[in-house]
Amino acid sequence: MPIRRGYRFFYPIDSPQLSTGIRFGRTKGRCEACARPGRRTVFCLGDGRWWDEEAASWRDGAGQIVCLAAGVDDLLGAARTKRMALAAAHRNHDTADNSPTNLAAFCQRCHMVHDWAEHQRRWWRALFRRTALGDLFRGPDSWLKAIGSSRAPTAGQANLPGTALQRCRQNTRASHNF
Repeated sequence: MPIRRGYRFFYPIDSPQLSTGIRFGRTKGRCEACARPGRRTVFCLGDGRWWDEEAASWRDGAGQIVCLAAGVDDLLGAARTKRMALAAAHRNHDTADNSPTNLAAFCQRCHMVHDWAEHQRRWWRALFRRTALGDLFRGPDSWLKAIGSSRAPTAGQANLPGTALQRCRQNTRASHNF
């Protein structure tokens, strides 16, 4: 996977050679987590199962062979074909640590699963930063304007029916059957 221009200074100069050595030297072109082959088209299901042509069987997201239930007729009809690409990932998310034990070859799915907690952390940080900037420059409760309220309620108006906050509470109660 190419490195974004803004992040290139975090990586060493020889990162393409390190990545190639890990992806095709050590792992022989397969994902270390699920054993999917890189640079090939693979049949995949939405739950992580994929068709392994070499073993002639389905595998789960962890690379284990899966026995399908009897009566499953058209499983390939629900499958999508995906071109697998391998990427070198840092196990501890530290781009300065390029030791072979810290680098792993992951397919796109396993890389996303591996980085899920980091992506959640960055998403929440960006959300709170945007909210804080909105409160700073547009006033408190500016998020209510973003969801369609004509004006944000003041402290005395928060309990009046018809305000955006009240409508949000009513919609939440109706959707959760309180």
